Amino acid sequence: MKIIAMIPARYAATRFPAKLMQQLGNKTVIRHTYDNAKATELFDDVFVVTDSNIIFNEIIGNGGKAIMSKKNHESGSDRIAEAAEQLDVDIIVNVQGDEPFVKKEPLQKLLNVFKNNEGKNVQVASLMQELKDEKLIADSNYVKVVVDKNFNSLFFSRSVIPYPRDKNIKSIYYEHIGVYAFRKQALINFANWEITPLEAAEKIECLRYLENGIPLKMVVTNYMGVEIDTPEDLIKAEQLL
Repeated sequence: MKIIAMIPARYAATRFPAKLMQQLGNKTVIRHTYDNAKATELFDDVFVVTDSNIIFNEIIGNGGKAIMSKKNHESGSDRIAEAAEQLDVDIIVNVQGDEPFVKKEPLQKLLNVFKNNEGKNVQVASLMQELKDEKLIADSNYVKVVVDKNFNSLFFSRSVIPYPRDKNIKSIYYEHIGVYAFRKQALINFANWEITPLEAAEKIECLRYLENGIPLKMVVTNYMGVEIDTPEDLIKAEQLL
């Protein structure tokens, strides 16, 4: 199988404009993400896909590979689908541009689900981690996911799921981490489908798959680093670096 990583990179972030071009140590956030994705050695190629000449030049000017997306997109998956359509590839991993501390182990686990006998039926896979802090479980910025006994997704929500009506039963809560692996055709299909009602209501793009009858194979991970959404997150990232 030919496997590539694609990093959707939008310049005009709402909460933290130009966050991908902020300095983190000796280079920009987007270069950390790109270089660390390359360093995993899991991919036949790594591309940044962007609507920004600034980000494009930052990657190309430092020896990387970048693709200009031709139009505005609702989601990162839509952005990389446009670029992937022209590429000869089997599996595409969507690495978030604002996740500078990309690690090999969780991405390896994500790719492994496509490689066994059961994996022949997997169209899309994604990562999740257990949430234990009650404040985070209740926080709508943290997308929760519930799965069946085979770790196929049942639903994603910003609400608390499962709802603990019976306080005597201990529930496990998982946060969905927006790192996906797709078969190429599944990604192309996603971009061609209309935005679905639940996706529009929750503002969670992967609900589009569920509403079209395709579950995501979920993979548990313990470490994904720091996501840069705010200036405060950048300070945390500097401390971690």
